[in-house]
Amino acid sequence: MPVRPLKTKVEFPKMLNSERIQVTGKRVQLMATCLCDAFYDDVAIATVQVLEYLGCEVVFPESQTCCGQPAFNGGDWDASRKVVRHTVKAFEGNDPVIVPSGSCAAMIFHGAQIEFEKEADKDSVAALGKRTWELADFIVNGLNKTTWEGKFESTIAFHRSCHTRGTKSSEASLQLLKSIPGISIVEFGEAEQCCGFGGTFSVSFPAISSSMGNLKLEHVRAKNPDLLVSADMSCMMHLAGLASHEGKPIKAKHVIQVLRDALKNIGLIK
Repeated sequence: MPVRPLKTKVEFPKMLNSERIQVTGKRVQLMATCLCDAFYDDVAIATVQVLEYLGCEVVFPESQTCCGQPAFNGGDWDASRKVVRHTVKAFEGNDPVIVPSGSCAAMIFHGAQIEFEKEADKDSVAALGKRTWELADFIVNGLNKTTWEGKFESTIAFHRSCHTRGTKSSEASLQLLKSIPGISIVEFGEAEQCCGFGGTFSVSFPAISSSMGNLKLEHVRAKNPDLLVSADMSCMMHLAGLASHEGKPIKAKHVIQVLRDALKNIGLIK
């Protein structure tokens, strides 16, 4: 069955607590996320390299663990709140918290606001949310860096993850990518549709999850890009895993890896 693109762009409501506190300095705290720790260490490395290139002092709180999203999505809000409370302590202070994941960032400024609505410490959780930024959003709308230098020869399909809906993150990523000499962005069908991962959803409903992912891959492959790029590692892992399992692997990168490599390609960083 041929794939057909959506005829209209879908508009999503804003996330809760989606307006960030204005950035006044260059000292930031990095929330590296579980997926960086377990699978995508180069995304964390690239994040530090790019932020330092932009003049930021990057602090890594050693006590950080998880954002609490797996338990939140699974309905165990008591467990999730314990993790979020630890995160509030780990990232104390007033510095922006930078997250190379739209999903984990949205958990802090959106999901946590829901599960703490009736909690006595909801204000401290909301305060952390207001200074938590998804990485591309921070670069464009926090640091006002709207174009990107370097060079990167590639035709790219950009996947908009579900947790960046109602935020400025996807548009920030695309704005930076489109400004890089050598990059061509290709639009593919049903771009706003979920990739099927959904964290624990993919474990609880593997057949549905795989079907959704394969449909996404069908749309992407119809445009024959060199590279699939996303601001969420979980989506990358799911789609690349499905493609590999099919015996038709795809090349995938996080947006920050593309930004870092564009700088490397003209010798701006090593």
